[in-house]
Amino acid sequence: MIITRQEDVTDVVLAAMSAAPNERLRTVMTAFVRHLHEFAREVRLTEAEFEFAIDFLNRIGQATNDSHNEGVLFSDAVGLSTLVCLLNNGQDGASETAAALLGPFWRANAPRVENGASILRSPTPGAPLFVDCRITDALGAPLSGVSVDVWQASPSGMYENQDAGQADMNLRGVFETDANGRFAFRSVKPAGYPVPTHGPTGEMLAAQRRHPFRPAHLHVLAFKPGFKTLITQIFVDDDEHLESDVVFGVTRALIGDFRKGEGAPPAPDVAGEWFSLNYTFVMEPGEAVLPQPPIK
Repeated sequence: MIITRQEDVTDVVLAAMSAAPNERLRTVMTAFVRHLHEFAREVRLTEAEFEFAIDFLNRIGQATNDSHNEGVLFSDAVGLSTLVCLLNNGQDGASETAAALLGPFWRANAPRVENGASILRSPTPGAPLFVDCRITDALGAPLSGVSVDVWQASPSGMYENQDAGQADMNLRGVFETDANGRFAFRSVKPAGYPVPTHGPTGEMLAAQRRHPFRPAHLHVLAFKPGFKTLITQIFVDDDEHLESDVVFGVTRALIGDFRKGEGAPPAPDVAGEWFSLNYTFVMEPGEAVLPQPPIK
């Protein structure tokens, strides 16, 4: 078909793609092209704006490296990551199966740690945190043998791969649930932190007059054959940015009870303020698949 007017473009492109043998590819790309073209028409996209957008996309790729994934960060900052997460987990995010973003800082092959042990591998200032959690199925039965990967930022607001002052794999560990579905560990209470703003995503946030902060949280990835891999975060309940998370990751079910300790602390070396966290995770039946690590 020879194009005679702008309205013809969409139909020509859709016709060109219609012979793709993969049905899902045809479905996704057809919708993508239709919506993309309609977006350009709706805002009457200028040539200068188009060139800016292409440059912005290129710079997202250029800003990505072994320790930073700008593509994931951009998707997070426009809410797409959270939307995809909720569309695919826990009845659109409405059930007790609390899923959340993987985030750009998960690393594969964190060291295995015994239940109750510490995930601190270098001196890390901050109030001690004692985590005691369970994992159950949707009917409340405990799930044993679940591989549970946990990671967090330090109270300085940085993950260990961002901070030369932290030991490799500090504040990371992999546990296995016991016969009661329980896993436990010692850490420090996390703090909120700003997402990286040195790249195009940071420019977008500044242009929109948005702050770059995430509320304090712990990451959890639970894996067991026969169950859908659970990727989630548990947020500190008194964080000032709970209602304005820059990546829109906070749902009601993900706010934890980080309780200030009273009485004798759980470990003899603890002096001063300490906290505890108890939380029950629910896993759905499904395919157990590990995601691709955003960083090495």
